[in-house]
Amino acid sequence: MKIASARRIVVYGISALALAQASGAMAQGAPADDSEIVVTAAKREQSVRDVSGSVSAVSEATLQKLNAQSLADYITRVPGVVFNDYQPGVSEVVIRGVASSTYHEANQATTGYYLNEIPLIEPGFPLVIPDVDSFDVSRVEVLRGPQGTLFGSSSLGGAINYVVNEADPSKFDAGFEGSVSTTKRAGEASYGVKAMVNVPIATDKLAVRLVGLQRVDAGYLNNTLLGKKGSNDLRVRGLRGSIVFTPTETTRISLLSMYQEYDLDDQTYVIFGPPKTFDRATNVAEYQDTQFMMHSLRIEQDLGFATLTAIGSHTEKKADLAFDNSIFGGNDPRTDTPELASSVGKSKTEYGELRLASPDGGRFRWLIGANYTRLRSHNTDGTYIEGIADYIDANPGEFDGQPGSELAPGDLATRTISSNRVTEKAIFGEASFDIVDALTLTVGGRLFEYRTRPRLQYLPNANLVDPFDFAPAASKDSDFIPKVSLTYKPSNDFMIYALYSEGFRIGGVNVYSAAVPGLPLTFESDTTKNYEVGTRFDLIDRTLSVDVTAYHIDWGNIQARLFTPDPDYDAYTVNGGGANIDGVEISLNLRPTRNLTFSSNVSYNDARLSTLLPDSFAPGGGYAKGTRLPGASEWTLSNSLDLSFPDMKLKPRFGIAHRYLSSAPVDFAGTLEKGDFHLVDLNASVTVADRIELGLFAKNLFNQYGILNAPFAFAGSVARPRTIGASVRFSLN
Repeated sequence: MKIASARRIVVYGISALALAQASGAMAQGAPADDSEIVVTAAKREQSVRDVSGSVSAVSEATLQKLNAQSLADYITRVPGVVFNDYQPGVSEVVIRGVASSTYHEANQATTGYYLNEIPLIEPGFPLVIPDVDSFDVSRVEVLRGPQGTLFGSSSLGGAINYVVNEADPSKFDAGFEGSVSTTKRAGEASYGVKAMVNVPIATDKLAVRLVGLQRVDAGYLNNTLLGKKGSNDLRVRGLRGSIVFTPTETTRISLLSMYQEYDLDDQTYVIFGPPKTFDRATNVAEYQDTQFMMHSLRIEQDLGFATLTAIGSHTEKKADLAFDNSIFGGNDPRTDTPELASSVGKSKTEYGELRLASPDGGRFRWLIGANYTRLRSHNTDGTYIEGIADYIDANPGEFDGQPGSELAPGDLATRTISSNRVTEKAIFGEASFDIVDALTLTVGGRLFEYRTRPRLQYLPNANLVDPFDFAPAASKDSDFIPKVSLTYKPSNDFMIYALYSEGFRIGGVNVYSAAVPGLPLTFESDTTKNYEVGTRFDLIDRTLSVDVTAYHIDWGNIQARLFTPDPDYDAYTVNGGGANIDGVEISLNLRPTRNLTFSSNVSYNDARLSTLLPDSFAPGGGYAKGTRLPGASEWTLSNSLDLSFPDMKLKPRFGIAHRYLSSAPVDFAGTLEKGDFHLVDLNASVTVADRIELGLFAKNLFNQYGILNAPFAFAGSVARPRTIGASVRFSLN
């Protein structure tokens, strides 16, 4: 603990020193950057400085400077955000400590994910959590705090909205990005090739934009049983297409389609030991392939008194993975062969939204809308034990004379089939009224109804657990989610607000504990209530911008993901207890000269159980009040310093970025901690020709070994070792 405290002091000292140096340079009196990022946090365009809530936006320029490829490269630079970097395609962003696991939730995630406001998370267990490649992304909006009113379920802690560039009818454009890098311990090089073309078909009326990419991230783990170095190779492929048609000045029609797949050769967790290790040991490569495809249509019509927006989308997801269960308890004693698990799932989600929004001007502004969601999902899970069918036939007395062809066809020792049908209907709205010129009251609400019809089948099996077909009658869950805020903004340079908001998540079925007697088959919904005050102010002609937010979240009837004891580690979810989360977020952006920019984000988060969380397998029957939530680091810190010389030959630019995550338990038992490490990245670039930029970068410069998550105390994912690379970027405009 003394070492961790010393590190923390050093980190804060570095931040203070950098701030002092930048403040000294501020005396030069360079003009501030007047550009502002526009976000759609309230489903209407607003400057990020005007939103009555905690909103951050990572711009396209920032993504490019960081050589960002995926969430891991940039999302933890946002205050109040932790990333449970588990397996590509299913890793979860946690906002303000609202999580019951550093693994992944067994039902809906606690963070909502959107693409140009279109939901990417289904109302149920997410087969895929899209980690959209950052190429040709305009910005990534991070909404901190519950967002249930406008965005619906799965936003207990907040929401992420990817905003991708759409077709531009005004001009022809093209872009290219290529990169190559090497990671310490990796068996081969990583590379990425990405391209974009934007073609106006009818000037200012009709255009098409196409994006294609392939990225290979070389593996850096060694699978000792397979004799494979760099076993966790990852290939990412993606296509995106956009069509924009503006037949009149008041009508805009846009179509957006996207496909992205993650093909992981072997999972990314290691087996922890006394030395810091990058080794894993499985009998088979634990591959994980995930993909999602989304098609959407959006129509915007200016009606004069309001803007009508209609959105429709269709999203499909698929996931296929393998897992070696023998790492828990060794080989099956009947056959002396490993038990291998497989899971294949798919889901289809249709979404429709219709809303009206008043013009931005005027003393009274309003928005009202309705949406409909329909989910259809299907999963098949099984365990394979080589030779188990022959063993059954050779030992009929152990299996009541039942043949292996019935209990274990194809050596499938267990088989589980689950499906779900979910529909949501909701009406939502917000209204803002300027009580006086500087004081605005905003109220909003969401009235929703969910209907779910799950089915869980456990087929005849080699373990002689009684098969069953659990198909309860359709259940209904309905409620009203309120929101209210009061904002005081006497000038463009100062704002203070108070906010109350709520989030919710629907219940579900415990698929993975179907065959374990005594475990619950279902669990209920849970909710968060957020009380927040914040201020934003700009000083010295906007040379210095500061955001400060304080919040309290009351999380009730927690959906907690727990595990049965060694050696089975069966996952299941229960409701119980509550949590209180208190925190402060501070963001500082300083631009003393046009050449120098410094930013710092500091977050303090105290997330603990407020009542006993029951767990029949834990000492004392559960986890006591005051137990810290899994992965809820008390301190997160990010700093960045960027130095550019746009008037010099080659326009050189240099940047350094630093992140710190304090320690936190990986589960409620608290036997292992994640975090307590620093990551430092460097980046630099020069413009060698008109519109061509060459860059160099180093990620995890000091090769820090950091635990990112650990679903079990003996195994988890660790930070990618030092990666050094080069990039080339071309942009026509």
